[in-house]
Amino acid sequence: MYSQKVRVAVNGYGVIGKRIADAVVAQEDMELVGVVDISSDWRIKVAVQKGYPVFASDSEAADLMRIAGIPLAGTLDDLLKRVDVVADATPKKVASSNLEKYRAAGVKSIFQGGEKHSLTGHSFVAQANYETALGRDTTRVVSCNTTSIVRTLGALKSAGILKKARGVLVRRATDPWESDHSGVMNTVVPEKDIPSHQGPDAQTVIPDLDVITIAVKAAHTTSHLHSWSVQLTRSASRDEVLEAFRKAPRIAFLRMDEGMVALNSTLEMMSDLGRPRGDMWEVGLWEDNLTVQDDELFYNYQVYNQAIVVPETIDAIRALTGIEKDGMKSIARTDQALGLVHMFVENTKSL
Repeated sequence: MYSQKVRVAVNGYGVIGKRIADAVVAQEDMELVGVVDISSDWRIKVAVQKGYPVFASDSEAADLMRIAGIPLAGTLDDLLKRVDVVADATPKKVASSNLEKYRAAGVKSIFQGGEKHSLTGHSFVAQANYETALGRDTTRVVSCNTTSIVRTLGALKSAGILKKARGVLVRRATDPWESDHSGVMNTVVPEKDIPSHQGPDAQTVIPDLDVITIAVKAAHTTSHLHSWSVQLTRSASRDEVLEAFRKAPRIAFLRMDEGMVALNSTLEMMSDLGRPRGDMWEVGLWEDNLTVQDDELFYNYQVYNQAIVVPETIDAIRALTGIEKDGMKSIARTDQALGLVHMFVENTKSL
């Protein structure tokens, strides 16, 4: 259908949107036509410095952005006339109100996990259900935590050894750039409902998952931590479980005996590796404390919420537009362009 590069717009140039924009630029089969925002602060000025065409969300925002000296290429309505697909990374409720505008413009759309499944009728994680998104007009990339659940439990399910899973999520208080005005301090807050929303959300991607999640919010901003207790379909060896995770995309191993002992040390390593913004797109799973006892499995992993959904969004662009019919080929292409790995450090030992 698309003989040339897919033309992409990113609506919302915040924590997720700016990362999606950079990821689109890194793909050989995509063109970033423009980014959209209402802001006139340093964030959108960085987009200007990068050479990204900037569009205002509406005429009112356009006036304020021009006063601030932002060179504008037009408004969102102008941009929608020039693109094939829009990745919407605007705040909750704002995003859902945009869907009809995209439909009226004949533009395919991708939303983020803050929106409800009912908005699009389809929720997306590339390794699990890429094929069901082919040719659709819209989909929703699930949240950071839900993405990690589908990646890891999906790996066990594909290996035929997953019976049921129970997970505890220790969530970060807020995004780092909002820590001056948002988030909890000096406390841990249990979420009111059990299961927390991440388990049911994972079932929108893999309906037959037997999963229950419990979540708490803690006073830190580095990233999320998951602790899982899994019942397997049978007794299995530790090596068999590790091999299931190795075969899955976008899971990378961490080792405490190499100094990766906590959330902060992992993110320090991302910076040392030269990752853009210190991002970790993979699920960072601790290999050396993964434990198997007969048919029970226990493990911990880290979720860097600012980046994990970015490669999924890139794959969703390919699925909706149909430029790549094979999900695993799209995953491989995305991961090579961005630099995803299975081992963060080349000499990492494997038990």
